[in-house]
Amino acid sequence: MVQIDRNQPLGTPTWTDLAVPDLAAAKEFYGAVFGWTFAEDERGTVCLLRGLAVAGLRAETPGYGWEVHIATDDCAGTVKRAAAAGGVVVREPHDVGQLGRAAIVTDPTGTRFGLWQGGREPGCRLVNEPDTLVRNDLVTPNPGRARDFYTAVFDFTLDGNEEQLPGVDFTFLRRPDGHEIGGVLGTTESEVSYWETSFAVASADETMARVAAAGGTAGKLEDMPYARMGKAVDPFGNEFHVGSQPA
Repeated sequence: MVQIDRNQPLGTPTWTDLAVPDLAAAKEFYGAVFGWTFAEDERGTVCLLRGLAVAGLRAETPGYGWEVHIATDDCAGTVKRAAAAGGVVVREPHDVGQLGRAAIVTDPTGTRFGLWQGGREPGCRLVNEPDTLVRNDLVTPNPGRARDFYTAVFDFTLDGNEEQLPGVDFTFLRRPDGHEIGGVLGTTESEVSYWETSFAVASADETMARVAAAGGTAGKLEDMPYARMGKAVDPFGNEFHVGSQPA
């Protein structure tokens, strides 16, 4: 278990939320899949695990899937860095009550993401345990441009893992302290770029069974070097990945 009680370092995925057309149905689905309960605050509907925030739902027109928000201690300053590196500011920095400050940016590959400067709330209160956010990876047909942008904005360093991922165009993104926060996957299988959201689970097989029973689409599971993983789709067409530790 990793419990978060303060702002994460610059560049850390710190919050994820989802716009849905039917809030009641979304709560029913994700409650059944992950065991989440729900409350309300200025961010919208907050998904809770053991009473701690792990994600959010918003009753809005959908279109971007699960949206990652990246930590910063200076929302306005990071927006300026993003614009200078070729990003487009979709929504300028703004207060979210007393919870924090947020902004929305699109990177040069066309991928939308949020920024979060915590005030009363640092973002997700629990991560890296079953039924919480575990990682985000950028999937893109233009990996070089993505790497240039994110290293310029967030001071990431890059490295690969040819030994365990031979022939795969994958680059780990690391904070200046060396902590891995995700990666960039270069692929020609997708014409668009997107941040892929993954949740840890105790058993990927059991979670996929709950996805199907709750009205979603359960994808095929694969045993990867780091986890047993697969893609699920909720009843609204939003994709997310689940993964459990290898047996």
